[in-house]
Amino acid sequence: MKKLLLAACCLPFLTSCVSRRLYNELDAKYKNCSEELERISGESADLKAQAFDLGTKNQSLKEQLENATTERDQLKIAYDQLKKEYNSLEKNSDQAIKAEIERLNLLKKELDGKSSRVAELEGKLAAQDRNLRNLKDALSKALFEFEGKGLTVEQKNGKVYVSMENKLLFPSGSWSVSSEGKNAVEQLAEVLAKNPEISILIEGHTDNDKVVGNLGGGVTNNWDLSTKRATAIVNIIEQTPGIDKKNLTAAGRSEFAPIALNSTDSGKAKNRRIEVILTPKLDEISKLLNDL
Repeated sequence: MKKLLLAACCLPFLTSCVSRRLYNELDAKYKNCSEELERISGESADLKAQAFDLGTKNQSLKEQLENATTERDQLKIAYDQLKKEYNSLEKNSDQAIKAEIERLNLLKKELDGKSSRVAELEGKLAAQDRNLRNLKDALSKALFEFEGKGLTVEQKNGKVYVSMENKLLFPSGSWSVSSEGKNAVEQLAEVLAKNPEISILIEGHTDNDKVVGNLGGGVTNNWDLSTKRATAIVNIIEQTPGIDKKNLTAAGRSEFAPIALNSTDSGKAKNRRIEVILTPKLDEISKLLNDL
């Protein structure tokens, strides 16, 4: 009985002791849970903020992706168009290049032909120039004894000029050739006979003195006199064997092609002359020039 009473007396104390300890434990757990809840709530708020930021960024990225996709599609369309144009251009360029190559080949062929003709022309001109120099030298040698008597030989403008003053050829006012003049013309003709490809123009020239009266044979002016003198020289040259008469031409120039002033006696003497102008035949050269 005593034991039961003792147990009954101690039970409230034991119960009180256990409840305090449990309370403390529960209180501690509550505090821990409250702190954990607060921490988790904070993390949740952070995560929500991050989620919001990520959502914003995700939307921005979506927009950027859409823009990039649109640009890509546009670039692809542009690329396909450019590729199409390039292929077309390449095809046309190949055709254009082939056409240009053909044109250049034709031009080269034409140029080669012209170059060949130019070379041939240059060769003929050079040969012609050599022939003229040889002719000039041959005439100078053949007519050397007359060169101090009013006779000159020179080469110029692609021709050879033999000039003979009237004092060597004719008496004053006459168109009859003197013996010395005939000798000079015959020696000239012998050289010309060896050059059948030369055209021979004989020009008669006078000073500006008027013909007084009638010199005989109907000569009333310097035109008549210069022509008769040129013809007299032709008559001598054509008698030389080997002379092709088709190469001969006689012309009267009267007083209108002077080489000196007619105001002095010496000038008039120079103007009274026969000029034999020797010109290479230019048929082949003219043909080559026309073919260029």
